[in-house]
Amino acid sequence: MPTEPVPQDSSSATADPSPPMAPTRRTVLATGAAVGTAVVAGGVLGTGLLPEPAAAAAAAAPSSRLTLTVNGTRHTVTVDNRTSLLDLLREHLDLTGSKKGCDAGACGACTVLVDGRRQNACLTLAVRLEGAEVTTIEGLADGGQLHALQQAFIDQDAFQCGYCTPGQILSGVACIQEGHTGSPEEIRERMSGNICRCGCYPKIVRAVQQAAGKK
Repeated sequence: MPTEPVPQDSSSATADPSPPMAPTRRTVLATGAAVGTAVVAGGVLGTGLLPEPAAAAAAAAPSSRLTLTVNGTRHTVTVDNRTSLLDLLREHLDLTGSKKGCDAGACGACTVLVDGRRQNACLTLAVRLEGAEVTTIEGLADGGQLHALQQAFIDQDAFQCGYCTPGQILSGVACIQEGHTGSPEEIRERMSGNICRCGCYPKIVRAVQQAAGKK
């Protein structure tokens, strides 16, 4: 005698007896990366949605025209008001002897002389130097005749990689002009803002002493 199939309960037929799996670490990371990419892309694409006047105002940074003398040559330039003296020298005047080390005033690699006083070029706004006289490492030598301290650095082998050397020499020149070369300890104290990652400090001190006539 034929039998009729017993109808199944649809809820029991589709139910999954195994518990749901928790998301893996890989799934979480992949999801986070995808969301982050979407957010960044949205932020970038969103800048194009600004009204034209607002976009133009954002693109046009305020600038100023100034005149200053660098290494005896008078320059008149127009720069973004946020431009540092270091970027003015390197990017606008092609005077790359002043180095960009930390760009935060902590290493002294960008030291130049402004009106005879040493200054960190990376912390100095160019627009504040209207009428100023700036001396960089390129302006120390007199033609083919090196400055006394430049020659002393060679004589004393007071450099290794050379990256900090321009700032060290400008700081040393100011140290001599200020009359702070009475002892090695005084020289080290007065030049403590100039870092030499190669550790040539004893030779730098001897070079400053030599140029100052103390050795």
